[in-house]
Amino acid sequence: MGKWAIGCGAALLVVALVVGMAVAGGYNSLVGLDQAVQAQWGQVENVYQRRADLIPNLVETVKGAAAFEKDTFVAVAEARARVGQAAGQNAPNDPAAFEKFQQAQDGLSSALSRLMVVVEKYPDLKATANFRDLQAQLEGTENRITVERMRFNEKAQAFNTRRQSFPTVLIAGFFGDRFREKVYFKAQAGADTAPKVSF
Repeated sequence: MGKWAIGCGAALLVVALVVGMAVAGGYNSLVGLDQAVQAQWGQVENVYQRRADLIPNLVETVKGAAAFEKDTFVAVAEARARVGQAAGQNAPNDPAAFEKFQQAQDGLSSALSRLMVVVEKYPDLKATANFRDLQAQLEGTENRITVERMRFNEKAQAFNTRRQSFPTVLIAGFFGDRFREKVYFKAQAGADTAPKVSF
């Protein structure tokens, strides 16, 4: 009977050790993937900040040539202010904060589009080197935003896939909000509708 008890105790110890290693491995993989998502979120914020930093110079350049377009300048300034208020440190883990961040950025994109429409009315402005340089920087930044958002979605997908896999889903559930499912960037509302062109 003593050997049987020792054998059972040893078997239970081995099972506990295997389960403990599986839990530790699952936890550590979630931590690594979560950190990758957070690092990529930092890159997303970085390129959005670059865009926000370009806007004052762009607006001032356009203002000089288009002094009567005050409503457009106000819209851009207000949209930029909303972006500053919506800066979300925990947005990848909070769907409401993420949605607020994305709506603010989409609002700024719309305001910038309206500003560029205003520019079309002023050919002399488009000919200035300063404006062309700012426009090129803004276009490059918009491309970077697209790339960083795509990379964020890839990191979020890797995290979410691992988080939903068995037995990791049990481990993630045990830690509550620590390993919440990540949210994805989506296309701006109305992006699925082709623009109407009339001549």
